[in-house]
Formats: sequence, C-alpha cells, structure tokens
Amino acid sequence: MNNTKYSFSLSSLIIITAGFVLFWEWLRPLEQITDTGSMHVFIIYTAFCFAISFFFKNGWLKFIFKGIGLILVIDYLFLTGFLFSGEWIAQLSMELQYNLQIIQQANWTEMSPLFRSFLFFILLWLMSYLLHYWFLIANKFFLFVVLTIFYLAILDTFTVYVATTAIVRTVLIAFIALGLSRYMQLQHLGVPIERNKQNFFKWMVPVSLMVLVVVGVGLFAPKLNPQWPDPVPFLQSTAGHVGFGEGTSFQRVGYGENDSKLGGSFIKDDTPVFEAYAKERLYWRIESKDVYTGKGWERSTELDYDPIRASRIEFETFSFTEVETTQSEASLRYAPESNLSKVPIPYGSSFIVTPTGVNLFQDMESGMMEVEAGEQNLISQSFNILYEDPSFNIDQLNQVSGSDPDYIRNQYLQLPETLPQRVHDLAAEIVKEEQTRYEKAKAIEGYFGSNGYTYQTEDVSVPEQGEDYVDQFLFETMVGYCDNFSTSMVVMLRSLDIPARWVKGFTGGNLQPDQENLPDGYNLYEITNNNAHSWVEVYFPEVGWVPFEPTSGFTNPTEFYQETSGEALTPEVPEEAVEEELAEDPAQQETENVETAQEENSETSTGNDQENNNGLIWLIGFAILIAAAFILIFWKRKEIRDWYDKRKWGNIAKRMELDKSYLYVLDVLARRGFHRNKGQTLRQYARLIDEKMGINEMMELTLIYEQYLYRGSDEKVDKDKLRRLVQKIMDQIFA
Repeated sequence: MNNTKYSFSLSSLIIITAGFVLFWEWLRPLEQITDTGSMHVFIIYTAFCFAISFFFKNGWLKFIFKGIGLILVIDYLFLTGFLFSGEWIAQLSMELQYNLQIIQQANWTEMSPLFRSFLFFILLWLMSYLLHYWFLIANKFFLFVVLTIFYLAILDTFTVYVATTAIVRTVLIAFIALGLSRYMQLQHLGVPIERNKQNFFKWMVPVSLMVLVVVGVGLFAPKLNPQWPDPVPFLQSTAGHVGFGEGTSFQRVGYGENDSKLGGSFIKDDTPVFEAYAKERLYWRIESKDVYTGKGWERSTELDYDPIRASRIEFETFSFTEVETTQSEASLRYAPESNLSKVPIPYGSSFIVTPTGVNLFQDMESGMMEVEAGEQNLISQSFNILYEDPSFNIDQLNQVSGSDPDYIRNQYLQLPETLPQRVHDLAAEIVKEEQTRYEKAKAIEGYFGSNGYTYQTEDVSVPEQGEDYVDQFLFETMVGYCDNFSTSMVVMLRSLDIPARWVKGFTGGNLQPDQENLPDGYNLYEITNNNAHSWVEVYFPEVGWVPFEPTSGFTNPTEFYQETSGEALTPEVPEEAVEEELAEDPAQQETENVETAQEENSETSTGNDQENNNGLIWLIGFAILIAAAFILIFWKRKEIRDWYDKRKWGNIAKRMELDKSYLYVLDVLARRGFHRNKGQTLRQYARLIDEKMGINEMMELTLIYEQYLYRGSDEKVDKDKLRRLVQKIMDQIFA
C-alpha cells in the first residue's frame, strides 16, 4: 500500500469533518426508508474510518485499525461468544460458510443479517477512503455536494423521508467547506495567504458570515407556492411502479405493516391481490393495532405466532354465544401478481382449509395470520374458510352494563399525553345527547359524513413536527382517506373512556363480470390494492369487538338489527342508496368511493384535472427545452469555454494586477489539461508549459511572479511588459 501524502492543518481537519457530516446525510434516511437498525453503530464506525484516514498516513496501519474496528462492531451487533473464543470463531465460521454458499447460488435475498451488515461496513470503509482522497488529495468537494443534494431531493420526492432540514444543513456546511476548499487551492498554487494564523480566520469569518446570511434569507424570505403540478403520481402510475409499499411521501396504495407515520397522498393501483368466492361482499380483516402515537399506530406487544392446528381458528373478535350468526363459507385465491404473505379472513371465521404444503400461524392479539409456503404453492390455490356471519342486536348493544375487563381498559384506552384538549372537547360535544355506548359510537361514526369532512386521496397533509395527526384532520384539513377517519374515531372514543382499536384489511372488491360456474348464491369478487382499507372496532362487554365504519362513502357490511322490527339493517344507510349502489357497479373499493364522495365538486375537480393536464404538458415541454439546452451547451462547450476565458481575460487585462493575472493563467492551463502535479514547483511547471507550447514567456512570467512574492508588492512591475507576456501565453492557449 502507498503512503498517502498530505499536510495536517486546521483547514484540512475542517474539510474532512465537513465531508463526514455530508456523508452522514446519506446515512440518516436509511432508518426510515429501509429496515436498517442500529444506525448509531454504522455512523460511529464511519466516523472512526474518517478519523483513521485523516490521522494515519501509513496504508497498512489504516487497514489494520479499520479491520479491528469492523471486527468489534460485528461482535457487538451479532456474535454472542467471548471475542476470539472457540464459540465465537465457530459462530463466525458458520455464518461465512452459509453466506458463501448463498452467494454461489446467487440467492442474494437469503443472506444473513450479519453478512449483509458486514458488506455494508465494507462499503463504509471504502467510502471513507474515497471521500478522504476526494477532499484532501484531489481537492474536489463540489461534486460530492451536488450528488448529496440530488440524493436528498430524490428521497424527499419519492419516499417518506422529509429532507427539508437536511438540505439546509447540506447547503450551510457545503458552502463553508467550498470556501475553505478554495483557500486550500490558493495555498497549493503558492499564493501567500497564510503567513500567519490570523489570515486563516480573516478568510473564513467573512465566508461563514456570508453563508449564514444567505441561508437565513433563503429560510425566512417569502416563497411562492409550487408553480407546477406534482409529477410524481403521473410518473409512478404511468410506469406501473405501484403495489405494495410502506410510507412514501406520495404513497402507493396497498396493504403494508408500517403505520407509524400516517398521512400523505397516494396513487391508485388496481393490481389484483386475491379473488374471493362468497355470497356477499365482505370485509377481509388482517390485523388490529392498539398504540396511537400522535403520528400513527404501533403495537404494544411483539407478534407471537401460534400454529393453526386441525384447521381450527381460535382467534375471535366477538362471542359466538352472545351474537346471532349465520353459518357461511367463503374462499380466497391469491393472484399471480400478489406478494401478500398474510391471510385475510372474514368476521366470525372458525375453520380454514389450506392447500397441501401450506402452514398457517396466527397472532392471538392482533389476529394477523401469516402463511408459510413456497410461491408455487400459493398461486391459483384456494383457502376455504368457514365463518359465522354476525348480526348484532342493537337493543343488546344498548343494554350492555358490565364493566370492561382490566386488560381491555389497560390496552385499548391508551392516548398520548400530547393529544390536544380540543379533541377531547369535540368528542364530548358530539355525544352530549347520547346515553349508551352504542349510541355514542354511532354518533361519532356518523359525525364525519354530516359535518363537511371530505374523502380524498390527493393533497392529503402529513402532520408537521409537534402536530397531532388526528387534531390536524379534525380541525385543520378536514380531508383525508380511511386512515384519517378511522384513527380519529378510535381516538375520540378512547377520550370518552370507550375501548376501541384500529383495524386493517381489505374491503369486498369488484364483482367480476364473467362469473364462473359457482354454487347458487355465490359470487366471484376481485380484491386489488385499491381495496386496502382501515376501520374501527369498539368493545362491548360480553359481546366482544363490534366493527364500525366512519369513512365517508363507505358502508359497514356487518348487519345490525332490532328485535322490535325483526329486520336486519345497517343503520343510517337508506335502502334506496344500497339498491342504487348494487344496481350500478357494485365495487366498494376506495378509488370508486373517492369519486362518489367528490361528486358534489365534480365541476371543480374536472377543472383541476384539466389544469393538471395542461401543467403536465408545460412541464414536459419545459423539460424538453432544458434537455435541448444541455445538449447544445455540451456540444458547444469548448467554444463557450474559450469565449468565457477571453472575456474574463479582457477584464483582467484592464487593471493588469500580477497576482490575479498569473493565477488566471494557471486556471486556464489547468482547465485545458495542463495540470500542475503535486509537489511540482512553479519553475518546473513553467518550464514544462514552455516546452509543450514552444514558447519562453511562461518561465519569464513565473520569475516576475516569484519576485513579486518576495517583495509583497507589484509596484515595480512593468504593466505593459506583463500584459504582452500574458497575452502571448493566452494567444498560444486559444490557438
């Protein structure tokens, strides 16, 4: 290994520190947009590698220390035995043997976490070497700054990561580092700018102040609203890059497990997930969550899967003995495009028959059912489900008098301490005329549809730092989709001391036009990513968990009835509306409900769509013009460079200051490939230029410049002679 040669100085230390901080901006988003954990360890190791690269000149010492650091962090994260013990070495050997086999088989997704982390640490090691070379040896800082800004802008546009403060930090650090980088370049060129330490601070203080002022003005100055329509939804939907996904700034509709940060718009996706054979349109339940954080939902307990034995589903949401049910049967079949590893089930599911070779496991707390099988075993094979379709007696729900069990109260009344008081006050206002738990739940369920709350999937806000998700929806935006409505209902119920939980799954899907030969009364429904949905379950003592549907444009498929009439009904849904819905396209997916919920604003929506289309056309045209301009500039780059250099030389020649003239000649020569090697004196460099160009003026000009450096003044320099020398060199360069 070669020894890296550079000089230690305060300026070089600041440059490498700024480089590390910029590289840190590349690592920050990983915790949000990937499943990478223990990010603090990766950051500490990166800082360690940067420090070793800076303080050690010997390549072998760098290799040894970085290797030792790598072993220590791998041991800290994954290995259980004592360092370098027999158990430790055996565990590490097994990991290496397993992963080498995986690599030979090109089965990259099966690599173990230890080996994936090991490769990532190697990447950080290499990046520390590369960036150290860029910043201190090659003195090229600008390229990495541009790449960092592009990286952050792309993540901010297409993922959940909000890069606003990251870009501000990057600009602030980058411009100060660029000023310092220029200072180091002038040092390298031999300009006498650091005869004492005070000159360093005289250089950096105004640079830092200027950057702080510019960034401050940029932050606090008034800004125009976006002038172009958001191209992300168009690009994603056109390219077909939609389906399952979690947490993007403009999300892809579909089922995902990460609900810790709700909000933001999403785009439609009609990719099939599964087909259902059933007598009626059902809600297909996957899981519930119980901890509201103010930003989204999490679980209070880890998933604990129990195997489903003898096809018996032990998980129950309501009491089969207390609720009137009708035995029914349904089946689902995964679509070839699906990558869903969960098994959605209807309410009241009691038995499930699986294909051969398929094993099922269920978490008894949330109800989530996981399927374990090879892909070839799932596609086009059916899961047959026997379920007890519930009909809830309204009189019974109104008359429940038992107290809630302690475990229910402890788990399903949780609310964050930061929840604004006005949410509590609004919930109390809504139910002030109601007496029973059922009446209160129905009052909150119906509140949204009668108070101007709008269902929409675009232009949906994400709560800012310190802002509550429910509070923002209830009092600020009043627009959103199922997550906004369902979360708000659960939170308001809990504020009234009524246990409730948030539920996820799929709505009933589309009735397929071409029905296969099915038994009487059965229909075939296609459930797509558009049908991913969330709703609410409310706890009633002795009865269990009862589903409610607060989202505008959706109706609860579960039946409620009153003994006085003997008729099953879904309250507050007019019979004519149900018949009309069935007479038309009967799909209950979210995308169709968006159109239903927005019919009153159809003229405005049409106008907005037209504006968006026109804006998109202008955006495409503008992008074409920009691309053409870049192509023209690239094609004419040499002519543009010569024109710029000649124009700048004309300005310099008017005053003919020796230092500016000489440095300008060096810059022009460097841009045309005549680079000055590290350690090469000015005389050696001038002699080389004279030989290549067949002139003597470069050496003569250099001697004059060296005399100026010793005297510290150019008063005795003949300006006319200087102008002739530089002009002769410039003519030769432009020839």
